[in-house]
Amino acid sequence: MSPAKKAPPKKTTRKRTATRPAAPTRRADSAQAQVTRLLSMLPYLRSHPSAKVSEVAALFGVSERQVIRDLQVLWFSGLPGLQMGDYIEVDMEAVEGEGIISVSNADYLARPLRLRTDEAVALIVALRTLASVPGSFERGAVERAITKLENAAGEVAEQAAAVQVQVDGDAVADVAATVRSALDAKNRLHLSYWVPARDEATERDVDPMRLVVVDGRLYLEGWCHRAESVRLFRLDRVLDVKELDVPAQVPSQAQPRDLDGGLFQPSPDDELVTFDLAPAGRWVADYYPYESAEERPGGELRLRLRVRDRAWVRRLALRLCGTGRVVEPADLAAEVTAAAREALSAYGER
Repeated sequence: MSPAKKAPPKKTTRKRTATRPAAPTRRADSAQAQVTRLLSMLPYLRSHPSAKVSEVAALFGVSERQVIRDLQVLWFSGLPGLQMGDYIEVDMEAVEGEGIISVSNADYLARPLRLRTDEAVALIVALRTLASVPGSFERGAVERAITKLENAAGEVAEQAAAVQVQVDGDAVADVAATVRSALDAKNRLHLSYWVPARDEATERDVDPMRLVVVDGRLYLEGWCHRAESVRLFRLDRVLDVKELDVPAQVPSQAQPRDLDGGLFQPSPDDELVTFDLAPAGRWVADYYPYESAEERPGGELRLRLRVRDRAWVRRLALRLCGTGRVVEPADLAAEVTAAAREALSAYGER
């Protein structure tokens, strides 16, 4: 006779009811962004018992599905050494068709965050920058937040006053106002947009997604019907903009870009270009992401970086003049040499 099989152990789980099944976390929402959101969401939920999922989603600017995904991360989480009954508990149940959230055992994470000096300065500078953005909405709320932070920070606020961030101003104010109007009304935009790489004006319809500031420049991010992809448009390169009486229809697969790493984020599929940089040209490594950097005799630097636009490489090489040159690929190096000779010929030089 064969030995009797043992029954598998029973699993003990808490019963929780969600308004709808949670989908896998989207790649566009990084783990860092999710943790940052949770650290703000927990104090809110502790001070607002039985909060509605829809209200929390609207407050934090995410979907209801994302709120549920966020809260699922908290289940059975807690400080080291705690027992099962001491972990954070999140209960969601449906009441009259609305998802209701209850959080318990989270007092040690529900306290408001305390800002370090550098964090307070950075936040004040960021809010002041936002307040100076043309077309910004809820400017009054931003200014009230600045006042509260400055009062709480005391002398630290004086450090923030010494930091100046220049943002595109009057030159793009009208464009920004039109973009903001289209965002609020969820309408499509028609742009006449200058593409410097090809030195040409293009016409395109764009469904706006958001208005962002990167390195002091204002950008519209939206679904471009011409490219059939998400694109960023620098507002000072918009030659003309019109808000259309057509509802914007951003596809579900269109996700905002993660700009924490900067505006230019190379792809492994981009072309690998090698530069030899003299000491005066080493600044390129400080401004652009690169694959590798190799020290060479005489203080030179061999830099390898990924690029998707050869026209950009030619402009950079011409800007470097004698402080840098393209080494590889050979055909691109030849293009740069030809472009330099053509530029010199305009001045009667060879």
